[in-house]
Amino acid sequence: MGKAVRMDGTAPRRDVVVIGGSAGSHDALLRIMADLPPDLAATVLVVVHLAAAPASALADMLARRCALAVRPAADAMTARPGHVYTAVPGRHLLIAEGDVLRLSRGPKQNRVRPAVDALFRSAARWCGPRVVGVLLSGNLDDGAAGLAAVNERGGAALVQDPGEARFPGMPGAARDAVPEVRCLPAAELAAAITELTGQLAGRAAGPPDHDLLWETEVLAEGSSPLAQPGQPVGLGCPECKGGMYRIPTGSTVHFVCHVGHSYSPQSLLAARAEDVGGALWMAVSALQEKAMVHRQLADSAVERGDRRMGRRYMDAADDASHAADLLRRELGSSLIVAES
Repeated sequence: MGKAVRMDGTAPRRDVVVIGGSAGSHDALLRIMADLPPDLAATVLVVVHLAAAPASALADMLARRCALAVRPAADAMTARPGHVYTAVPGRHLLIAEGDVLRLSRGPKQNRVRPAVDALFRSAARWCGPRVVGVLLSGNLDDGAAGLAAVNERGGAALVQDPGEARFPGMPGAARDAVPEVRCLPAAELAAAITELTGQLAGRAAGPPDHDLLWETEVLAEGSSPLAQPGQPVGLGCPECKGGMYRIPTGSTVHFVCHVGHSYSPQSLLAARAEDVGGALWMAVSALQEKAMVHRQLADSAVERGDRRMGRRYMDAADDASHAADLLRRELGSSLIVAES
């Protein structure tokens, strides 16, 4: 599987570097690229959770700072040492057997595509101990389960020091999930990557587990003949409403539905908060419409001389408007708290 063991029985060197980041990771990523040596004997794969942009935007930005060759990844391309390959918008970047890159329209992971976890899991499956996983600044806990998978398969794990990260959520969650992780400031990450890629990779403790096989097959192929992984938890997927399953990886967990949408705990909570918020805004709209109808009925009653009925309709309209205002104020304060 991949290059886990050479033909002569010796272990290869660590030669696959996967880097993931989200909000606030720009500066750290540029620093790493600028500090990587031109003779780095490793493939570097990069996923950043960014808004839609031209396919070459991330590669162009990194190429201006990096001595290595940088280009957007393409499907079925064989990754080469000394090259940096970047994810493109709307596609998961995966690595497969033989170091072949795949671009997938597979299920979103933590509500995004491309996703850090998707890349990390594919590298954990196919490259095992050859991998150096690096997680940078970002919100919530994306990437923690993926880095835990890299660690479980014998790979090395690095995170940006949460104390210096603009958004410490992702590196902090990974630090908690992977006890063996090295936590370093951005200025020291390239040196650590260079050091690790010069080391022998060792051997994987065993083959990939069932859960990792299922998830990576669904990401790459759209489905898997394997049985559904994890344990059912009685939750519905925020994306497709299908049943969800709990999957442990190291000391962390994530949740996946039967079609492959995957959520870290904090991403699942964020999705649920959006669902609740959407339902409450629908309630505000329904109450406002109820008030409008009652006011129209009140006007009609007054026009035909029935002031008592008109007053009753107007009172009902005022009650509905008051309830809508209360909900709107509560939603407004919740948004302020969530953004602070």
